[in-house]
Amino acid sequence: MLDLRRLRLLRELKIRGTLAGVAAALAYSPSAVSQQLALLEKEAGVVLLKKVGRRVQLTPQAEILVEHTTHLLERLELAEADLRASTTTVSGTVRVAVFQSAALAVIPRALTFLAEEYPALRVEVTEREPERGLFEVAARDFDLVLAEQYPGHTRAHWPDLDRINLATDALRLAVPPEDSSRVSAATLEETAGLPWVMEPIGTASRQWATQLCRSAGFEPDVRFETADLIAHIRLIESGNAVGILPDLVWAGRMPAVQLHDLPGTPHRTLFSAARRSSAQRPGVVVVRAALDRAVSKVAKPTESDPLEPPRPFEPLAPV
Repeated sequence: MLDLRRLRLLRELKIRGTLAGVAAALAYSPSAVSQQLALLEKEAGVVLLKKVGRRVQLTPQAEILVEHTTHLLERLELAEADLRASTTTVSGTVRVAVFQSAALAVIPRALTFLAEEYPALRVEVTEREPERGLFEVAARDFDLVLAEQYPGHTRAHWPDLDRINLATDALRLAVPPEDSSRVSAATLEETAGLPWVMEPIGTASRQWATQLCRSAGFEPDVRFETADLIAHIRLIESGNAVGILPDLVWAGRMPAVQLHDLPGTPHRTLFSAARRSSAQRPGVVVVRAALDRAVSKVAKPTESDPLEPPRPFEPLAPV
């Protein structure tokens, strides 16, 4: 009889690539992972791993077991979803990965809705870059990811994940306030030669912003690099840089910098993704509903919200 826990370790090795990666993800030691996989080989009666240099590689027989393990884990998640759906109380834990501007603007409102309406539900939120968040949902480290898609940029396709679009969010050139004499610009072309703040190399926002500047005829002088958009705002507000900011970062308050439209009025898309096998879990369903309500709340503030975003981003219907 094959042990499902050991089969899962084999699948984790397929996803993460190294024994150390599996050990770190599951809080095991590498030697413990290796021992469990050796036991799985004895249970299966076939060779599952072969050494290639300093790494191990899955054999064709191991790949077969990984495929079946994936289906088994999906069936277990479907069973859990059906079981939870049969009860009248939404409970359990939903683990959510989010990127920073969503964590600042959308998540607090969504958590308030959930705390008021589903007090038995525990929601754990961790900041992650979208690419990593999508991977970790597919790897079952999280149940749901709130991510972003930049214009013309495609993300790795995960067939196990669904996708629900939440909103489009305008991207605008951000320059220091009018009373700043150190850095001044009103168009993208006028920022050539000025100091820029951007997110780290390799992020979708950095790739997109760099290409946008190149299309305007210059290479941006990136002097400040950080994933923290609050740091972006402070650097721009103080007159030390220019940058590109999404409208979402201003949700609930007035902007502290000057904002100018960019060529083509670009927007990014906000979306959530979950494993198809767990998408109907009541906890995941209500968290997604709360996110949708929170986005609508930010996009269309009520009279109790005196500070509006400069130009609200647009909620989308699910696809």
